[in-house]
Amino acid sequence: MVHKNVFKTRKWYGLALIAGLLLFQTACATASKQPAAHQESASAVAHEEKHWGYTGDVGPEYWYTLDPAYAIAKDGKAQSPINIVTGDLVPNDALQKPVLHYHETKFEVENNGHTIECLPIQDAENYITIDDQQYILQQFHFHAPSEHQIDGVYADMEVHLVHKDAQGNLAVVGILIREGQENALLEELFTKLPKEVTSEETLVHLEGLIDLSGLFTGNETMYRYDGSLTTPPCSEGVKWSVAGQSIELSTAQITAFKTLYTGNNRPVQNLYDRKVVLAGE
Repeated sequence: MVHKNVFKTRKWYGLALIAGLLLFQTACATASKQPAAHQESASAVAHEEKHWGYTGDVGPEYWYTLDPAYAIAKDGKAQSPINIVTGDLVPNDALQKPVLHYHETKFEVENNGHTIECLPIQDAENYITIDDQQYILQQFHFHAPSEHQIDGVYADMEVHLVHKDAQGNLAVVGILIREGQENALLEELFTKLPKEVTSEETLVHLEGLIDLSGLFTGNETMYRYDGSLTTPPCSEGVKWSVAGQSIELSTAQITAFKTLYTGNNRPVQNLYDRKVVLAGE
């Protein structure tokens, strides 16, 4: 004969077991509703996109490994930047300097994670003409130190003015920058450099107008050659014009940029059988 207390013990044990199962199911249901950020696994992290950069295993020497579309960064024979040896220049009056058509323009500024980029708000009003072809300004941005060398020497910085024609072909004007006097034309820009990577909503809108023709004297020599983008995918077919005379930025202006980016320059590339042309008037 079993004692009645035994029945009570079994009864309470059964109730406890049922309650435990209910609590377990509730906990599982709650966990399944947690945001994805709380459920991120190691495998998910491993499959994140691998971005390019300027150092380590995503630096320039590894760009071709990061994406099949970047293969030309290793295999291309017309890559940029290059070392421009002034003693090897080929005069060619048939290839003229770019004709500038810049006007006072509003710009918005972004920090894209690789450099500071300035985007014109009225694109079509700023363009250059090269070989009777019109290329509309898309943006200008900076590198520190310079990407191009002149006779094996880097400048403190370089600005690239990127243009595109109606067929999507690119023409870039590069101007080397050296430490010197404050650049009044770019004064507002260098006091408002966005310190964090920006989004469309956080672009910095400059109050003043910038006329990019103020970066040129009109008498500078121009070195022309066929090259590529200096960042992935490093596509070739880019018409390069590099000014033979540099412009100046103050120590404070250069420091403001280098506080954000320094070493964001691709090393110079092999010239192979290309010629750098001293453009005519």
